[in-house]
Amino acid sequence: MTMFKSVLKYILLAGLLNTMPSAYAEQRNEYWRQKVSLFELLPISSEDIVMLGNSITDGGEWTELLGRDNIKNRGISADVISGVEERLDQVTGGHPDKIFLLIGINDISHGHSAAELARRYERLLKRIVADSPNTKIYIQSVMPINNSFGRYRNLAGKEKVVTQLNTLLKELAPTYNAVWIDLWPALADSNGRLRKDFTNDGLHLTGKGYKAWAETILPFIDQ
Repeated sequence: MTMFKSVLKYILLAGLLNTMPSAYAEQRNEYWRQKVSLFELLPISSEDIVMLGNSITDGGEWTELLGRDNIKNRGISADVISGVEERLDQVTGGHPDKIFLLIGINDISHGHSAAELARRYERLLKRIVADSPNTKIYIQSVMPINNSFGRYRNLAGKEKVVTQLNTLLKELAPTYNAVWIDLWPALADSNGRLRKDFTNDGLHLTGKGYKAWAETILPFIDQ
């Protein structure tokens, strides 16, 4: 009975942490620290183009997708805006040629408003501009989601927050001489959801989704 209660307590606690927007949900996990320690040993150069973000960026084989040897993947699964800011020195310290930024969906799942996330995002942009003024910034829209898969409870009903945040980010872009890239025409269906043939969980991309994403940003890579 004692073991049963312990297992039950674990299950209840895990469920609670998966559903409530708390400080615990935004703590840096082991994987985040593993990747940060790796990136510490892999410096960025001024010739590099950096893909910066969360699991969606992390999952891309960018050198192959974009056909460029100077692409560096700095995505970390489950990362949030503050997490990117915390490790930003690893990127801006090398003064890369370009940064392609995609971050925010995990912050939305933690229950934050679009206005609050835009403020955090702007702080991140200020840091990039201050630390690496010659780096060209490309702000990619937070991608559409598809809650019909029923996979991510914390994103249920958050579609409006995604579009609100994208509106605010688009408005921020010119202030920081950043280029806005809207990924929705390439990834969304007629109902504004992530295309079912581009995902198998409603959030992350399959191969076809990555190919569509890469084709969208390739002209900006060569710009």
